[in-house]
Amino acid sequence: MTFPRCRTLIALPVLALAACGGGGGDAPPEVVINLPPTFTSASAVSVAENTDGVFYTAQASDPEGRRIRFLLSADGADSTLFDLDTLTGELSFLDPPDFENPADADADNVYEVQITAQDGFDGTATLLLSVTVTDVAQAVSFKSVGTGFSRPVFLTGLGDGTPRVLVFEQGGAIRVLDPDTQTTETVPFLDLSGTLSGGNEQGLLGGALAPDFATSRQIYLNVTNAAGDTEIRRYRLISGRSDMADPATEDLILRIAQPRTNHNAGWIGFADDGTLIVPTGDGGGSGDPDEAAQNPQSLLGKILRINVSGDDFPTDDTRDYAIPSGNAFADAADGLPEIFALGLRNPFRASFDPSGDLLIGDVGQEEREEISRLSFSAPGTNFGWDVIEGTRPFEGSTSATLTAPVIELSHGTGAADSTSITGGYIYDGPVAESVQGRYVFGDLNGKVFSVDAGALDGSATLDGGDISVETEDWFPDGFGLLSSFGTDDAGHLYALSLSGTVYRLEAED
Repeated sequence: MTFPRCRTLIALPVLALAACGGGGGDAPPEVVINLPPTFTSASAVSVAENTDGVFYTAQASDPEGRRIRFLLSADGADSTLFDLDTLTGELSFLDPPDFENPADADADNVYEVQITAQDGFDGTATLLLSVTVTDVAQAVSFKSVGTGFSRPVFLTGLGDGTPRVLVFEQGGAIRVLDPDTQTTETVPFLDLSGTLSGGNEQGLLGGALAPDFATSRQIYLNVTNAAGDTEIRRYRLISGRSDMADPATEDLILRIAQPRTNHNAGWIGFADDGTLIVPTGDGGGSGDPDEAAQNPQSLLGKILRINVSGDDFPTDDTRDYAIPSGNAFADAADGLPEIFALGLRNPFRASFDPSGDLLIGDVGQEEREEISRLSFSAPGTNFGWDVIEGTRPFEGSTSATLTAPVIELSHGTGAADSTSITGGYIYDGPVAESVQGRYVFGDLNGKVFSVDAGALDGSATLDGGDISVETEDWFPDGFGLLSSFGTDDAGHLYALSLSGTVYRLEAED
């Protein structure tokens, strides 16, 4: 008598029994071994940021030659961020990865994906795949994000956690722009139109949110009043609004008489210690005719440093501030106590570097444009105007007591020559990684330059051969009348044209 044989399928490491057909007896079962598949593809891969599409193919072999199916396992910390073709094993990101904004669980640009291979008979294998996203130096350019402004001269973030920015128009209006939607609020943040002087270098010139803006809701402005004199003013927001200031809250902080209509500078900003920094021009005219910049008894041609939280001059309505310790002439014996540094011509635009030092764009006269660096551990720094213009003698000779600029550009027609320099910012924004750590600046003619900020340590004066001319690449359609750079709350870099357009530096797709 022949006994039918039972077939037992053993799938390692799982044991399964197959049924016997008919009959009986004690013949031993036939044993068939099912071995699990084995991965043959790599367990680690690198992929460039912004990659869209398949970048890796899972591969596995089955000892019995069975067809393999691939699945994503939830055990992988970042598996939900990927798409896997179950038949081909092709793996892709659901959204292209961004090196500057990693989405992996550890936010370190190393994504962990667990892939399971199945052979259809309970044979499985797992692979923990490590996907490293690498940085790509993307091309960048300035894109228009707002138009229709009247001579925009400054920009800063609104300070409310939104992408919105404040655009300062020279005539006196401050407007709220949403650069993401390219829309401008119809009602201004503040409108001083008709109350200011209106010369070519006059009007609303700059501003800064208070360091405690979230609670104090105060903004400080640099304007020339109807008489043409420089005024630093303070305003408060309207109750219940984050996008509108109340003109009735105007508080005069400082007034400086101006003998002429030009060289009014315009930038102001708060240092790390909370003091307000106010660069001033030399009073205008050609060659500093009043010799103000080197005169410690004049506030013109200086870097002023004041404490707007106090009042050392309660009987003087034009001096509503205190004198912080550490200024160059704090005891007022040899100079005015507001002065921290001297020897400037027209420091129209400035910014702080990460260390807290001030980078000053000082507009030149006959032959030189310059960027100077000021450390607030060095009161009494003298940048030399009008003894020197840049590093070149002007009405005197160079001296060891004068501080040379960190960048000096010549007037002329060369690509790196410049006239009417516009100080800029060290880029620390979220999108243009190729510009990270570079100081971006330009001039009124629409030229844009950049240089590694590490080279601005004061050990040498850089010239046109040491900087990169970015104009053609960053403004391929042309650009003119560059009035200012600016940054928003997120660190995006903007450029403003007096023709009425606001641009933002963006990475190319």
